[in-house]
Amino acid sequence: MSVTARPTVPRAVISGLGFITSIGNDQSTVSQNLRALRHGFAPIEFIPGCELPVKVAGTIKDFDTRSPHFADWTWPSARYPLGRDVLRSIAPHGLHAFCALDQAIRDANLAPADLKAEDTGLFTASAGSPFLQRHFLNGMHESQGSRLQPLGIISTIAGTLNFNLAAHHGIRGGVCGFVSACASTAHALGYAQDEIRLGRHQRILVVGAEDLTAESTYSFHGMRVLSRNSDPATASRPFDRARDGFVGTGGACALVIEEADSAQARGAPIYAELLGWGQASDGHHMAVSDPGGQGLARAMQRALAASRLAPSDVDYINAHATSTQAGDRSEALALHTVFTAAGARPAISSTKALTGHALSMAGAMEAGFCALALREGFIPGQAHLTDPDPVCEGLNLPRQTLDQAPEVVLSNSSGFGGSNVVLAFRRWSPAALPALTRQTPP
Repeated sequence: MSVTARPTVPRAVISGLGFITSIGNDQSTVSQNLRALRHGFAPIEFIPGCELPVKVAGTIKDFDTRSPHFADWTWPSARYPLGRDVLRSIAPHGLHAFCALDQAIRDANLAPADLKAEDTGLFTASAGSPFLQRHFLNGMHESQGSRLQPLGIISTIAGTLNFNLAAHHGIRGGVCGFVSACASTAHALGYAQDEIRLGRHQRILVVGAEDLTAESTYSFHGMRVLSRNSDPATASRPFDRARDGFVGTGGACALVIEEADSAQARGAPIYAELLGWGQASDGHHMAVSDPGGQGLARAMQRALAASRLAPSDVDYINAHATSTQAGDRSEALALHTVFTAAGARPAISSTKALTGHALSMAGAMEAGFCALALREGFIPGQAHLTDPDPVCEGLNLPRQTLDQAPEVVLSNSSGFGGSNVVLAFRRWSPAALPALTRQTPP
């Protein structure tokens, strides 16, 4: 009786990147600012004329989308020529998403026919646009229902990126939106890897974007989680004893997750391989992390198991740490559980010290940062750390960027309701490890 060999599992790689962020609107600028630990914070007036206690945000340069009317928006339109037919159905973060995805598509050398292929999918995440929704609903009530925006729903609800990007690019594969708060785009990346490995898709475009407005950002002040520090240089300081909350930001990030052979055949750049991922819930509170960090610890352990890695294999961890007291402490304890207890001391930093917290797009943005670190050979330092919280004792938190090439990197994300997602990446090498074979997980 002959035995049929088990098929190898396709390898998922990052073959394109696009950034519209507080630390840069292109890959080169983002990389330079990560290396130099230059933040993207600036004073902001969330509600004009009001003296609010939150005065700093990670602002998006060269874009002005403060008006609810798209005709008033300004952006680098020569590079990103978008007509009225596109603009009339998108929110401010939709503009950022179109621009970031354009970068990623060009970076990956994808042609329009590739995008329209039935094995190209689109996964996105955003909170929608409460800014535009408020404007449109106010108009409806003020006019007693006679003034309605025809595409108001399309441009404001959480699926707005799916609707607009899929239609514009003619996506015929799977299209899906993810809603797990600040873990949303990390979930999108994990499930994108699954789609590649299962052979359902050749590539998935993953896009995360958020508005930077009073409605989407300042609202968190009601939960007392935004920093009141008015100094842009110290407002976001993850793991520091004096941290007092996160700094909000918006923008967009796009990644192309693709089957490795497909990317290589097209001559696309390969930034990193997505080895595996893990997820686990805290089961603790709708808005506060498990104080002991057990959910995130389980997610890290599952990511390591799925990737066939030991704690000692990990060189760098891009922490979720947002600069809140409770969240950073919980993550530090999770890191101790998984790494310190095993005698491993990977370098750890939270790049939110530079960018601010991008909410649902944070996972995609920070995965993009990890991809740059792996391909270019550096480890971002922990910016703005002067007095580490005692709970961090024993963790390796380099204050400066390390000029060394990591081989294996983890990216942590945590969201409301205790959603924890951890992604494992490896420096790309066609012969780094044999392709995995299908087997039942341990």
